[in-house]
Amino acid sequence: MKILVTGAAGFIGFHTAQRLLARGDEVVGIDNLNDYYDVALKQARVAELEKHAGFRFQHLDFADRDGMAALFARERFPRVIHLGAQAGVRYSLKNPHAYVDSNLVGFTNILEGCRHHDVEHLTYASSSSVYGLNTEMPFSVHHNVDHPISLYAASKKANELMAHTYSHLYGLPTTGLRFFTVYGPWGRPDMALFLFTRAILEGRPIDVFNNGDMERDFTYIDDIVEGVVRTADLTATPNPDWSGAHPDPSSSSAPYRLYNIGNNRPVRLLRMIEVLEDALGRKAQKNLLPLQAGDVRKTCADIDALHDAVGFAPSTPLETGIPRFVAWYRAHYGV
Repeated sequence: MKILVTGAAGFIGFHTAQRLLARGDEVVGIDNLNDYYDVALKQARVAELEKHAGFRFQHLDFADRDGMAALFARERFPRVIHLGAQAGVRYSLKNPHAYVDSNLVGFTNILEGCRHHDVEHLTYASSSSVYGLNTEMPFSVHHNVDHPISLYAASKKANELMAHTYSHLYGLPTTGLRFFTVYGPWGRPDMALFLFTRAILEGRPIDVFNNGDMERDFTYIDDIVEGVVRTADLTATPNPDWSGAHPDPSSSSAPYRLYNIGNNRPVRLLRMIEVLEDALGRKAQKNLLPLQAGDVRKTCADIDALHDAVGFAPSTPLETGIPRFVAWYRAHYGV
């Protein structure tokens, strides 16, 4: 099957494309290779993908309306896995227009391409950030999520609403995936694990927010990809039991579904640092700081809906995943 993967030079897009290629799919990957973080890392990911005969890369911004329309018309994709976005909670406080251009305008272009060219199923990345001010744990796709605390989170919530509109109006099957703190080899340099690893190896202190009193549902990249591929293979369908009198946010009378993909095992930030120290064989110097705007103290994913739908639940512990990341980092950067 020919599948469009957006954000193919990104962390999750790269790994998802690799998985699809390994099982024999043809993958067309697009990315704008922006400089939000190290472009050389993105180019290195693309170079790895281009080793596969079934992969084709196009340097294209999905916010480019004409370019996307031409791509959809030319390729006629049966499926689309939309993993490209302007990511980052903190960056959204400084550069809000980047999120509007990519996550709103760009997502509209994806939806329009799917609508006009008979795409069978659109699977797209949402985020655990949509839970915002919610405090009931674990976070469930059945909970209301109307109180985001960053523009990034608001843009991801908007994606879910936009997808539902297209599912309802045009019968486009859509599945949104709320990812929880993804980490692993080829990870993003703006994420804590990458930042901490670099700083510790360079002998610099690490910034530990909320004085370390934070918990995250760290989810290893292989588990994320397994969830992405399984849900992409399960075309969204209407929920026959859905009721407008008591609307369940996770499904609809339209072909629309939402799932959390998380490890369902929150880990204290200080414990994550301990595991990283063990893997590196070095101690961290900690610069304790207050909670940053846009951050939440704890995340935890309810993954019952995911397990019920596709028979899968992430299970890789931090003690396994972090040493794999460290091994990749040392090999890739020669340190």
